Amino acid sequence: MTDAQHKAHAESFGAVAAEYDRARPSYPSELFDVIEELAHRPLKGAVLLDVGAGTGIATRLLHDRGARVTAVEPSPGMAAQLHRVSPEIPLIKGDGNDLPCHDGTADLITYAQAFHWTDPDRSLPEALRVLRPGGALALWWNIKDRSVPYLAAQEARLAAALPSYHYYGVMNAIGDHLERYPFEVTRRTLRWERQLGVEEVLTDLRSKSYFAVLEPEVREPVLAAERAALLADFPDGQVVEPYQLDLWVGIKKA
Repeated sequence: MTDAQHKAHAESFGAVAAEYDRARPSYPSELFDVIEELAHRPLKGAVLLDVGAGTGIATRLLHDRGARVTAVEPSPGMAAQLHRVSPEIPLIKGDGNDLPCHDGTADLITYAQAFHWTDPDRSLPEALRVLRPGGALALWWNIKDRSVPYLAAQEARLAAALPSYHYYGVMNAIGDHLERYPFEVTRRTLRWERQLGVEEVLTDLRSKSYFAVLEPEVREPVLAAERAALLADFPDGQVVEPYQLDLWVGIKKA
């Protein structure tokens, strides 16, 4: 993907913010227990920046765990949706490459489904600058389990039909990136699943950048074909989506 294409994909989410908020997967409560374990501190009372917060799916869960969380989001459309749903959560415009925060002010910085939109050679030094000594950076991604036949078939269909389709997964080099900087790094993988209707699956797909950048005449036939394929696999209209959740936690070294 060229820099221009990457920028277009990154900026496409504002127009689909409502769909994103309604249909994207959430996170299991176990995730936040593990973050506390690996970060060596409770979320309750922690000064936390949730960067690339989007519509606040993870931000709200962190807030509910008692974190003193501030959302950081560059997209006006996504930020507006977050504020509509959760006006009580502080929100600032910004991105991980240039955090609008003072040095040494955060106990935790989190990226839920968002770190891959940053330049690690800018965002990791920024995280180190803003974290207090012993503070932690937590990065995580929900990855659909494509060892499941229907999800493997779905990926093949989308790859064939969409010009900018890209397999969504954790950057292979994330560990290498983290270990080039003064972090004590731990990785953990969790597994969970959700059940949702076919139309919710399609709404989720509409919120993906590789759909959001398309003109309707290209997008809608692909979604119609996907509806038919899902209903063939799930005649009752209820789809089970299994996920692998990859988590990386880096504690700032003294």
